[in-house]
Amino acid sequence: MKRAVDLVVRGGKVVSPHGIVAAGLAVQDGVIVAVAENEALPDARETIDAAGRYVIPGVVDPHVHFRSPGFEYKEDWASGTAAAALGGVTTVLEMPNSDPPTSTLEGLRVKQAVAARDAHVDYGLYGMLGQGNLGDLPDLARHGVIGLKCFMGNNPIGHCDDGALLEGFEIAAELGLRVAVHAENATIIERRSARLRDAGRRDPLAHLESRPSVCAVDAVGRVIAFAEAAGSRVHITHESCQDTLPLIRSGKARGVEVTAETCPHYLILTAEDMKARGPILRVNPPIREAGHADGLWAGLVDGTIDMLATDHAPHTAAEKMADNIWESWSGFGGLETALPVMLTEVHRGRITLPQYVTWACLAPARAWGLYPRKGVLQVGADADIVILDLDHEDTIRGERFRSKSKLTPFEGMSIRGRPLWTIVRGRVVVRDGALEGRPGWGRMVTRDAR
Repeated sequence: MKRAVDLVVRGGKVVSPHGIVAAGLAVQDGVIVAVAENEALPDARETIDAAGRYVIPGVVDPHVHFRSPGFEYKEDWASGTAAAALGGVTTVLEMPNSDPPTSTLEGLRVKQAVAARDAHVDYGLYGMLGQGNLGDLPDLARHGVIGLKCFMGNNPIGHCDDGALLEGFEIAAELGLRVAVHAENATIIERRSARLRDAGRRDPLAHLESRPSVCAVDAVGRVIAFAEAAGSRVHITHESCQDTLPLIRSGKARGVEVTAETCPHYLILTAEDMKARGPILRVNPPIREAGHADGLWAGLVDGTIDMLATDHAPHTAAEKMADNIWESWSGFGGLETALPVMLTEVHRGRITLPQYVTWACLAPARAWGLYPRKGVLQVGADADIVILDLDHEDTIRGERFRSKSKLTPFEGMSIRGRPLWTIVRGRVVVRDGALEGRPGWGRMVTRDAR
């Protein structure tokens, strides 16, 4: 008699970047031990019937802000990772601009303690690469940061000038860390913003005009040039601008280890939406004019853009919904909408499920040193599994979010498809669309050295 395993997911259609096969999954001690035809699966202490459903690897979101420690009134690790689980995300990589920031070992330890107590899903933590903490980077690396994050834009918590950026890249190369960069030219933004304010501009489109495409082109070009000189691995975060893609493509062709992400709001929305809907759409870098989205879609398909992220960055309604665009905080939540929005694009025929799995699961896991533990459904991988209901039709309503922020740029959008079950290392954390279990199951992940 076969020994029973912990869990079997039976009868589904398992999606990989290479295609879709009818198969089941067997899980023991949090790891996939078999991918097989249903008849060949062992007995299990728990069996999930996924008949007629598509089964994908848990999404790896490489760009989230959970605001804690320091800004828990916007979001905390319990609410943020609950939102992730309900959105089919089983691993999040969380940004360093909290208070204290993860720019020192002490700051990292504070965040590690909070996350270990409150996380529903697995997580990696970025260290900050800033103007004044280059000497702290080795300690951050030794204590398990997934990578480093640098702000070239005008972030109030941390930023880098060119000298610190190049030196930071050199240190990161020695440490084996990839550096994620917010790539915008801060001085152009500052001058344009001041000029628009002086002219009395308060409307939403003034935000876009303060951050023209050349801000991104210049910054991405410098990031790639510095990475090439330093021999470092870099990542362009939340790319909204099609004009940077030739630079990324050229860098890749020359052998620079550069990856890039984009977000659903840049693929779906345009400046016309911001004009109509106002400050809720304010984000850095901005949602751009019509035409950029088509370029970004093409960049995903041809591999110039490697992956999808949410840049989940919640704020309160009071912080977001100002009449004066300069007083509206930039950013919004995205963990609970990203997968349904992209599944809707699958139904529309714009993308396929294997493409989605490549961009949202496999590519981020590879870039951040988590593959083959994460991002795939294969023997030996963590049992991070999402069962989809592709036929579910709904309307996005922020009031239903588990995130503390109920604001979304996709409010009122009709969607088709949702994550129905989310399993993290073999434990069900979302069952039939409802959160299950207590915070604290999520664990910190670190990169595989290479």
